[in-house]
Amino acid sequence: MKTSHRVLGAALAALTVAALTSCGSGSGAGSGAGDGSVTLKFLVDNSQATVDTAKALADAFMKANPTIKIETETRPGGSEGDNIIKTRLSTGDMSDVFWYNSGSLLQALNPAQTLVDLTGDPVLQNVQKDFLPVVSQDGKVYGVPAGTAMGGGILYNRKVYEQLKLEVPKTWDEFMANNAKIKAAGIAPVIGTYKDTWTSQLFVLGDYYNVQAAVPTFARDYTANKAKFATTPAATAGFQHLADVHAKGYMQEGFGSATNDQGMKLLVEGKGAHYPMLSAQLPPLVATMPQAATDVGFFGIPGTDAAKNGATIWEPAGIYIPKTTENLDAAKKFLAFVASPAGAEAVNAAVPPAGPYRISGAKLPEDAIQAAKDLQVYVDEGRTAPALEFVSPVKGPSLEQITVAVGSGLTPPAEGAAQYDKDVEKQAKQLGLAGW
Repeated sequence: MKTSHRVLGAALAALTVAALTSCGSGSGAGSGAGDGSVTLKFLVDNSQATVDTAKALADAFMKANPTIKIETETRPGGSEGDNIIKTRLSTGDMSDVFWYNSGSLLQALNPAQTLVDLTGDPVLQNVQKDFLPVVSQDGKVYGVPAGTAMGGGILYNRKVYEQLKLEVPKTWDEFMANNAKIKAAGIAPVIGTYKDTWTSQLFVLGDYYNVQAAVPTFARDYTANKAKFATTPAATAGFQHLADVHAKGYMQEGFGSATNDQGMKLLVEGKGAHYPMLSAQLPPLVATMPQAATDVGFFGIPGTDAAKNGATIWEPAGIYIPKTTENLDAAKKFLAFVASPAGAEAVNAAVPPAGPYRISGAKLPEDAIQAAKDLQVYVDEGRTAPALEFVSPVKGPSLEQITVAVGSGLTPPAEGAAQYDKDVEKQAKQLGLAGW
């Protein structure tokens, strides 16, 4: 995997992958049957959650708009899918609407030249303003949110907390004090699953809310090669967290060979109390372990100041319209539906949300998982920041190896931070970023 974004995204997609059958019928983009109907092509990645979400949106939209048919097609995830998107945009062969990453990966699509500018369009009237920057370039907006946000922080077993009379920590010191009590009770305080190396990154990536709170200009300065992880104490803290947890012996026995699936099972069963992880890992478990919906909560990785407590979120992907579409009005009508409370309700009926919607008026269902409800509180109170990958294109391919080494006590945290600073340099130069 080339980036932390793709590593995390691919890991989620790997939960289950399936081919999508057509959601509608028609003879292609720009086609009609002589009865005034229009057919839209909708390209999505092939992860099960995306497939299910896309089908729910298309079915509900077509029911409300019988003259517009939607044919959904799939592509692979990761770098292979990226290449398909870029090739189809450059050759003018893109579908009428397509689902793709928000954040830094969107910038590589050269949206000003390839995508329809939605700035000021009624399509965006329900989209929360906090989301717009991750589907924008140079102040122009190009997409609407697909699905829900997810939290990157600490998943915790609420029954363990209740049993030991613990409160959700708002500082790192409080978190470590909770860990000491949990260990004394004979329960693993923190779950590590380093066989799936991507899972080792959350203490660093999920700590970005605290970095931004301490250094509001970090993303901009980091992108311009004016700030480093190793020389910014707030940014080094994530590596220090990995070292602290290992040094205290707070991870379960065998953390180095444990898998993500095993870690989630330990958490849900209460054999481990905390798991630095993404909230999107929970919904797929509910079918086989129903208690995952109610017994597991979420809190942001605590920083140093309780008054500035918050959480890092991974924003939803975006749905975009290429400039080559011959069905712009119908495509905009579909995007307006996607970004509406009605669209969210259609998704709720098919896919358990992993976090809050970025659509005004869209509500989580009453039976939403507890972790999603917890994350909704952070969003409602304005105590969130997007992960660094949504606000800077500077990412290194080796972070997961570095965090495994730091979290296993093999590399000191300051050295790990310095290694990562060196790791990102090659990619920044490949992107041609100023200052590198």
